Amino acid sequence: MPRKAPQYDDYRVAVQQIILSSSDTDYLDQLIPALKDATNSGRTPGLMQSLSQYAAEREADIEQVGMTKHDEFLTSVNQLQQVREGTMNLTSEILKLNQSIQTSTEKLAAQKQALVDTRAVRQNIAEASEALKESLKILHAVNQAHDLIRKKKYYGALKALDDLQNEYLIPTIQNKYATQHKLAEIIQQSIPSSQKAISEAVMSDLNTWLYRIREMSQFLGEVAFYHTECRRKRQKERVDENEYLQNFKLNSAIELVFDESEEFDVLNNDELIVDFTPLFECIHIHEALGQTDKFRAEYAATRRQQKELLLPTSIDLQADDETSLSTLLESIAGFAIIEKATMRRAHNLRSPVEVDELWDSMCNTAIKLITKALSKIDNADDLLKTKGVIALFIQTMQGWSYSVAALDNFLLVIFEKYAELLKKRFSEDFQEIVATDDYMPMPVENLDEYDKVINSLDELLSEKVCKSLVERLSVQYLGQIVQILINLEHFEIACKELEQLLIAARSSTSAGGPIVLNATSEFRSNKKTAEKRIFELVNSKIDDLVGTAEYDWMAPTLQTEPSGYMQTMTRYLSTIMNSTLLGLPREIKELIYFDALAHAAAMILALTLEAPKINPHGVAALAKDVSFLSDFVDTLENPFLLKDTLEELQQTVQLMQTDNPDEFYDIGVRNRKFGRVDAMNGPLILEKLTHTVQSPTVRTGGMAANFSSRFGRG
Repeated sequence: MPRKAPQYDDYRVAVQQIILSSSDTDYLDQLIPALKDATNSGRTPGLMQSLSQYAAEREADIEQVGMTKHDEFLTSVNQLQQVREGTMNLTSEILKLNQSIQTSTEKLAAQKQALVDTRAVRQNIAEASEALKESLKILHAVNQAHDLIRKKKYYGALKALDDLQNEYLIPTIQNKYATQHKLAEIIQQSIPSSQKAISEAVMSDLNTWLYRIREMSQFLGEVAFYHTECRRKRQKERVDENEYLQNFKLNSAIELVFDESEEFDVLNNDELIVDFTPLFECIHIHEALGQTDKFRAEYAATRRQQKELLLPTSIDLQADDETSLSTLLESIAGFAIIEKATMRRAHNLRSPVEVDELWDSMCNTAIKLITKALSKIDNADDLLKTKGVIALFIQTMQGWSYSVAALDNFLLVIFEKYAELLKKRFSEDFQEIVATDDYMPMPVENLDEYDKVINSLDELLSEKVCKSLVERLSVQYLGQIVQILINLEHFEIACKELEQLLIAARSSTSAGGPIVLNATSEFRSNKKTAEKRIFELVNSKIDDLVGTAEYDWMAPTLQTEPSGYMQTMTRYLSTIMNSTLLGLPREIKELIYFDALAHAAAMILALTLEAPKINPHGVAALAKDVSFLSDFVDTLENPFLLKDTLEELQQTVQLMQTDNPDEFYDIGVRNRKFGRVDAMNGPLILEKLTHTVQSPTVRTGGMAANFSSRFGRG
């Protein structure tokens, strides 16, 4: 490494050191640094001045010496002259050398500056190249996401955008000194628009899917109807082989078990396949975007609009085209099946309330359209076909757990219309017979001919009217069964009147004797079936209410109010008598009340038999409920008769409250005071009584008591 040139503040010292050099080499070593310093610092004149001053001083000294020592002075002058000449020559060489050094220094400085500049450019190029590589990574990720969108791989595109943010954009934006900071900000600002593009693209695909679903709804309903018709035929074949199976209708548990071997998916079969993939993908995308609620609302609105487009403004019950009843009901069935299937597959997309609202709306609209079209029907056979299509529709949708109560009620309206048409046709036929009758007796040679005459109408009433009403008794709606019972009674009366009309219309020359229609006995016997069905539903409700009773038989305190189940049960009995059962004859209502109260008393009595122990507070709670029930009966019509159903329960409570239990074992006293108490149950109940109040609470009732009361009693 070259030695650094010394720095001089005053060249007089440097000149002194140069002059005093012991040798030429030392002289040059002293002179060259001084020249370099003077050249580099621009003080060459100063060095020259110091040398000149030194020379002038030496001349003055020489002159002084010359005046004293002339010879020596001359010699010295000559020597000095030689030295001066040498110095001048040396100075010239030094100047040349200085110029050469200065030129070399400038060239070296230029080369060094060029090297520095080159290194800076290379550094800038390297940094730019690295920034370009990072930018290309970001742009490649963006292009990959958009390429996935074009390929309809929406979830992959959404995932790519998310990875882009987490791996590149967010770290780059957080580093304010990163060269890609501005680019990352621009791309980050474009992410919402890319997500929106994905959402719009997937919604576009979903709308296409929904359009196709709406277009295939009618065909889907047609396939579902065909499947139901096949099940009908299979069930009929089974009934023909085993008459016991006629007690089980289509869609009953028994029928479904028998039909398990005939697997058929109405949404995936040889005729059509409904692919829910676009819907699932759309749900998945909107969940990832955090827009589930928005998507649910948009989907619900779209389905409501499609429902409106599905329903026509009018139908023709006699047509066999797009305006026919079959087309309407098949379209509704297909739409409703898609809704139910969607709800089962995508649990959070469609709620049961939304699906049921659409179903009820479509049913109400269909009923209005059919009602409007009924006015144009004047043929009973056409009306019978209409009823058949609606019945097929009902059975199909029952299999999808839809409520068909409104449609069942509408069938009664159609039946009334059917009865009117039959009456009208009968009247027209009768008038034609009267007009063309020659008033000659109709010869009846044997009993078969007589039966043929009477059974033109008898079979119609038995097979069509009565059987149709009885088929509806399997429903769970109490009000509908009550109306069926009323209709059966009206038809029984009508048949009796018809018998009298036939007798009166018989000519005097005809054979005498009563005319008895089989339909009369059919309506009468099925009235009992309907009554029994009402008893079953009412008693089933009582079972449910008593099943909720939770008596604390070992209660530590007295109960001040009647039990909740008892208040609900009396309110239920009062409500149905004043609303649902209001149209029934008085004797039937009294019979229903009698049976219901007797059943309730037996159920409550069964609760006491289930209790392990009963203390006085438990007895008091039971007594309060029984008293409340008795007071309710006092408010009814004919309470004296109805109170007889409570005698056993009331006497059992009295037995539990007696101070002398031994009275029960005295036959005379027992017959007088506890005559209605079962001789086997009395001792069992007395054994359960205890005067202990601080025992742990034991609850009974609920499901165990309900089970015991249903299956433990004789």
